[in-house]
Amino acid sequence: MEIELKYAIPDEATERVLWNNELFADVEEEGSREELHLNAKYFDTEDGDLANNEIAYRVREEGERYVAAMKWKGRSEDGLHVREEINVHVDDDTPNPEVFRESSVGEDVLDLLQGKELKCVLESRILRKKFRIDTGKGIFEISIDSGEVITEAGTAPINEIEIELFSGETEELMEVGRRIQERYNLKPENISKYARGMELIKRHK
Repeated sequence: MEIELKYAIPDEATERVLWNNELFADVEEEGSREELHLNAKYFDTEDGDLANNEIAYRVREEGERYVAAMKWKGRSEDGLHVREEINVHVDDDTPNPEVFRESSVGEDVLDLLQGKELKCVLESRILRKKFRIDTGKGIFEISIDSGEVITEAGTAPINEIEIELFSGETEELMEVGRRIQERYNLKPENISKYARGMELIKRHK
């Protein structure tokens, strides 16, 4: 399961301040800072079988590796995103849902697709700056994302901060998020990158 908080970043100045802030300097894991280009493709059938069942299938290039992800049963409120997720390392960005076969959801998805061809329905291109913190009650990854979602219907900018729960309780995640939100007056972001792209596509049908 993936549990994370998202907040919109209003401008480049705030983005720079967030990256250089010392709010969590005393609990930041040494050597965890990293900048990474994330290029993702999201796939579905011509009929939108996955989207119609609230399933997202993504293959993302993360630096020198590729990771396929299946996400489902997602919900979001006040910036808190909770969803089921499976990640599998793959060789390239060619869609191949067979890599999920060993999981129960993978079997269900393969039955749903019935061998139909998958096409790329949208992409995201993101520069992610990230680091980890260990509060003693939990470990969290803080990521600052800037870039765009790309569809045939147009593009949408991405500027947000994510705080992902690695270990610990959701209550501690909410406390970390509260400190960041209050310090920098950030607004919760309830729309995922995938959902933002799908909204673009729907508006132009």
